[in-house]
Amino acid sequence: MDVAPGCAQALLSSAPPWPTRVVCLTEETTETLYLLGAGEKVVGVSGFTVRPPEARRKPRVSSFLDADFEKILALRPHLVLGFSDLQADLGRELCKRGVPVFLFNQRSLAEILQAIRLIGALVGLAEAADRLARQLQGNLERLADQATRLPRRPRMFFEEWHEPLISGIRWCSELLELVGGEDVCVESRASQGAQGRIFAPEEVARRDPEGVVASWCGRKAKPEKIRARPGWDRVRAVLDDQLYEVKSPLILQPGPAALTEGAEQLARIVAAVARGQRLGNPKPGDLRSAG
Repeated sequence: MDVAPGCAQALLSSAPPWPTRVVCLTEETTETLYLLGAGEKVVGVSGFTVRPPEARRKPRVSSFLDADFEKILALRPHLVLGFSDLQADLGRELCKRGVPVFLFNQRSLAEILQAIRLIGALVGLAEAADRLARQLQGNLERLADQATRLPRRPRMFFEEWHEPLISGIRWCSELLELVGGEDVCVESRASQGAQGRIFAPEEVARRDPEGVVASWCGRKAKPEKIRARPGWDRVRAVLDDQLYEVKSPLILQPGPAALTEGAEQLARIVAAVARGQRLGNPKPGDLRSAG
């Protein structure tokens, strides 16, 4: 039986060629779409979204581990974007409800650049996404070149959480290396989850980092908690007051922020430690900042 031309046209035009209504369950996909000039495609965001500021005016539909499924369905998304195995249950539930879902799982710097290209391709902006990825890669190469002129490579510890003490996820460890530091817990970089990055405070103290960068997800890092750890009164970073904070939205999201402002703050910190300098004049109870 022949299909009438009008019927074929109706069937083939029942959905747009590219998604135009996108829900983002994490911030880095939102930031990427806005940087690609596709902010109007974003119809729902994570409640943790801070970049860009205008995205906070969009409906907030999720935390990291929970989502308002009815609210998401009401937004009639063509696509939902999420991140990591920790959001697998959210993705599964949305798929069961008929919503297309793409879950990213980038951990390395190279994978972050790949994810940016994929995000653009999913919404029909592959060329723009490739340009953005090249621009971000160029920024990292610039920081790496600056690092070659440091007088030495200081021993650094990046902590993602304080109790238990968790070292930095892979892209944070790679950024430390790229900007001229030596990650004292580099072997934990290979761990997919946080469980494999837990260290006893005494073990990190034994490795004697010269600088510490704290980025406690969703919380303000406290210098007194760092100094009070067992054995840390003899750690070089404590003795030299080389304790810093990089705000978690700038570096714990595997997207553009980590490769720009987050990487640049990390580079300033590592350079200061390498040169025996201190950044900023923190208020009592605050950590030093490179911002």
